[in-house]
Order: sequence, then C-alpha cells, then structure tokens
Amino acid sequence: MRMKHLIGAHTSISGGVSTSIDRAEELGFTAIQIFTKNNSQWDATPLSNKDIKLFKDKLGKSHIKFIQAHDSYLINLCAKDKGLLRKSRKSFIKELERCEQLGIPYLNFHPGAHGGQGEDDGLAIIAESINMAHEKAKASHVSSMLETTAGQGTSLGYRFEHLRAIIDRVDTSERMSVCIDTAHIFAAGYDIRSPKKYKQVMREFDDIIGLDLLKAFHMNDSKKELGSRVDRHEHIGKGFIGKAGFKNIMRDLKTANVPKILETPKGNSRLEDLKNMKILLSLSG
Repeated sequence: MRMKHLIGAHTSISGGVSTSIDRAEELGFTAIQIFTKNNSQWDATPLSNKDIKLFKDKLGKSHIKFIQAHDSYLINLCAKDKGLLRKSRKSFIKELERCEQLGIPYLNFHPGAHGGQGEDDGLAIIAESINMAHEKAKASHVSSMLETTAGQGTSLGYRFEHLRAIIDRVDTSERMSVCIDTAHIFAAGYDIRSPKKYKQVMREFDDIIGLDLLKAFHMNDSKKELGSRVDRHEHIGKGFIGKAGFKNIMRDLKTANVPKILETPKGNSRLEDLKNMKILLSLSG
C-alpha cells in the first residue's frame, strides 16, 4: 500500500508572499518552502497587515499541510568579520519575526561558514547567534531549523555531530529542529543509495541528533559524487544518488510523516517540479 506523503517544492513569492500559495495549489503541493523576502538582499519591505491576512487566508483554505521558510543565503551566523556577523544576526532575527507574522512554524537555515576560525569556535559562535536571536524574539513560536550541509569551503553542518553540538549549546533547545538535505549529506559522505547503507545513516542520525528533531527533508539529487563536499543539486534520478536512494526514503516507515520538499533546478513553467514529484511518489511503493 502506497504511503501518503506531504510533498512539494520551494515556491516563488514573486508578486507578493501570498502568491506562493496560489502557485503551490496549482501544482498540487501539500508541503512547501518559501523565502519571506528577496533572498539576495539584506533589507526587506515590512509585511503589511494586508499581506499577512491574505497569506494566512489563502494558506488556511489550501491543501498545504506543511510550510517552512528558508532564510537569506547572505546570512552567516559565525562570520569571521564582526560587521558581517552583526548584520547576519540582525537579519536572522528579522527572518524569525517575519515567520512569526505569517504563522510559518519553521525557519530553515545553513548553520554558517567559519572562515578559518576553526570548526569548534564556529559552532560555538553559531549557537551564540541563535541564543541571541531567540532572546530577542522571545514571543516567537518559530522553530530554528538547522539544515545539513555539503561542507563546501568552511561551511559547518556537514557532520551530524556539528548539528548536535549547536543544539546542545542553545539555551532554548526546544526551539530547534533539523532538515536533512539529501544532496548535501551525500556530498558530505553519507551514502544513502543502498537499503543497508541508508539504514546505517538514519540510525546514526537518530543516535546523534534524534529522529524526533527531523521535521523536513530537502529532496535533491546530487550533481557531484559521494564525499565531494560540493553543493550542486540535480533532478531526482539524474544525479549520483539515483532513484534507488530516494526509494529508500520514500519507503521508510519511520520518516513517512516527515514533509519532503524539492529544491531541484526549475524553469519558468515549473513542470520540472511536477516531474520530480511524480518520480518520488512512484518510488513510494
């Protein structure tokens, strides 16, 4: 019997944040990820009451059962440059606040790149940044969602132990969650292609972090080989992970209820999202 999955893709907010709901509904998504602002800019126009109401009204009437936001890629919560670190922390707080306004329960983010400070110091600074953000956004009902990374350059989060070390240093650890990006963990050296190796990886994740903290998957094939430490997404079944790896995830009863969100390459028509989603669903049994 085929399992029912919450599934969708990162969806554009071009034309206003509420337009993401329209686009998601058109393609039959039940889970989505959005930016709450222009991803390539630090500043954002404040959300108006009209923007917020329209978004919430559309979301409430939609078939979407899960939504998360992704923060700006400009943010680096362990930046070596003190000015950039201050700017990143301020921006991260704003992102949490925007999620709170829109009723989005998760803010997904890459932990950060230490820039030569060393992994241990970098992890400590990330936790300090999160503690500061949670303190400033006390009323927030938003969970800070750490994303696994490929480990490109000095990026942290390419080992499950990195995420555990951050969570352990966060004072309000109940406000933390985790997203597994399949392309990232594969590039970081976690092989999920065979049933046996997939089970080993997920057992390791559970032992180190805990499956209870896993709130989403980013479903991306990898353009680069196992352990390459290079972050390049590919269409499902077209990369080095292949359909077999995604079959393992789609048939895993332990994570059947974890939302699955595509971040694969797409054109203006977004037909690629439909094709990739169809492939994933066909692998579910």
